[in-house]
Amino acid sequence: MSALTGPGVRPTAVLFACGMNAVRSPMAAAITRNLFPNQIYVRSAGVRKGERDPFVDAVMAEIGMDTSKHLPKTFEELDESGFDLVVTLAPEAHHKALELTRTEAVDVEYWPTMDPTLATGSREQIMDAYRGIRDQLLMRIKKRLAWTPPPSG
Repeated sequence: MSALTGPGVRPTAVLFACGMNAVRSPMAAAITRNLFPNQIYVRSAGVRKGERDPFVDAVMAEIGMDTSKHLPKTFEELDESGFDLVVTLAPEAHHKALELTRTEAVDVEYWPTMDPTLATGSREQIMDAYRGIRDQLLMRIKKRLAWTPPPSG
């Protein structure tokens, strides 16, 4: 860890990356935006450009988050840099992120995350796989970025 994102220090710009920027990284980006509004600059990208996934919209809507305007994009299509932290959610994204950031002062963390698109069965079984990934990302983001609930009242 660098001094920028060590324990107790929250990054100000985070990039989430996965294989196709269609499921895991858009979920993580939406969760982070929701938990840290106007506090952390958040983007997502993929190694390859995927297609929108309606299951993502459905499970995110269940927790009050709208991902319907997300358009999958690749690392090359990102029009910004300067991230403090890149979180990769798939092995291929991790390799790509390390390759692209090797000359930059940026932390790259790999969070192994199953691909829910591999789930089979009924619609409800598939939705459960997506919910599991959503909830795993939610807990991991809260922990890594030191989220605290807003004061009530």
